[in-house]
Amino acid sequence: MTYQDQIGQTLHFTNCPNRIISLVPSQSEFLWDLGLREELVGITKFCVQPEEMFRSVERVGGTKDLHLEKIRALKPDLIIANKEENDALQIRTLQSEFNVWVSDIIDFNGAYAMMLSLGEILNRQEAAQEMVDSIKAQLSGIKKTMPSGKVAYFIWNNPYMLAAKNTFIDFVITEIGFTNAVEHLERYPVLSPEELMVLQPDFCFLSSEPFPFNAQHAEAIQQLLPHAKVIQVDGEMFSWYGSRLKHLPAYLKTLKLLL
Repeated sequence: MTYQDQIGQTLHFTNCPNRIISLVPSQSEFLWDLGLREELVGITKFCVQPEEMFRSVERVGGTKDLHLEKIRALKPDLIIANKEENDALQIRTLQSEFNVWVSDIIDFNGAYAMMLSLGEILNRQEAAQEMVDSIKAQLSGIKKTMPSGKVAYFIWNNPYMLAAKNTFIDFVITEIGFTNAVEHLERYPVLSPEELMVLQPDFCFLSSEPFPFNAQHAEAIQQLLPHAKVIQVDGEMFSWYGSRLKHLPAYLKTLKLLL
């Protein structure tokens, strides 16, 4: 059996994989929700959802700091990674030894394609299709539902790093009706306090991940940008592109009350 991943690599299997390691939190949760609970033998320390999976499946390091020997000891038939979230050098090392399927996702269509492709590889086509159809139906009502305004979406502190164009986060915030305050920049730019002040955003969203912004950080950013509304947001809702998407509409209703 031959399959292609989302960066154009071809993978060959003689049998359906039954020992899987997932190196991406949102994709780990998707596999768990797909019913692959016995097959999933390794995850990262950031694969915290759902809690039962986090507590029961062996962890193989962080997304960018993998324990390669632990991975080798688990003898996976398939490793599932992501172009953005994992370290390219470590992934290349693993590709020389194992089948590594790499996703590359910046919008909902890419997320759907990932879920359907993995469903096919893992003989869960029907369950994956049902999940995608359900998520599509739920997300159909979120387009342009939030108030207009410029959002500066912070993913890191000291230095300040924001989510810009060609990221899944940018797709979500623009899909729901906002304008990205750094739409003129690419990926995850680092901005100085002076550059942030020039942006004049209406809202500052402080993500819960990868940096855990707290009230003290919010206060500092509020002093820097006194005319913006500073809100701490659930980073999983803006950046996880697996089955977590089914929770996005309900979260947006809650978020809207804070704006």
